[in-house]
Amino acid sequence: MTHTAPDTATPAPPPAQDVHRLEVSHVDGDAYAIEVRGHRLLVDQPEDAGGQDTAPTPTELFAASLASCVAFYAGRYLHRHGLDRTGLRVRTEFTMATDRPARIDTVHVTVLPPPGLPEQRRAALLAVASHCTVHNTLHQPPEIVIGLEP
Repeated sequence: MTHTAPDTATPAPPPAQDVHRLEVSHVDGDAYAIEVRGHRLLVDQPEDAGGQDTAPTPTELFAASLASCVAFYAGRYLHRHGLDRTGLRVRTEFTMATDRPARIDTVHVTVLPPPGLPEQRRAALLAVASHCTVHNTLHQPPEIVIGLEP
């Protein structure tokens, strides 16, 4: 369920032990920097949308987050079972909804297992990859509170 707070409200933070923080700051034009645990990512918009196309869009990072989470879980499964991760790939395609509000309409995620994956491991690999944290979050959406700092 998504909630939007009134413009003057500051969201209450989750309990301290569960807080994961990141910060986004304006760089130039439509470009923004995302700071996460000392790492820096950039987002921008394509030129035809008014940006300078210096980085992926936030929507592309959303799809990339799902794909990389699926890949991570698949890789951990392979490692746990002594199987080579070399060649493991995840391909993701998404389409945007044609109506409002602006949002992703469909996401197709395909796990391309490493060459030589035994047939009897394929179903389990898919089952594990299908339960990554990002995928689980999309199936059980978090409460989202958006506010303005006073």
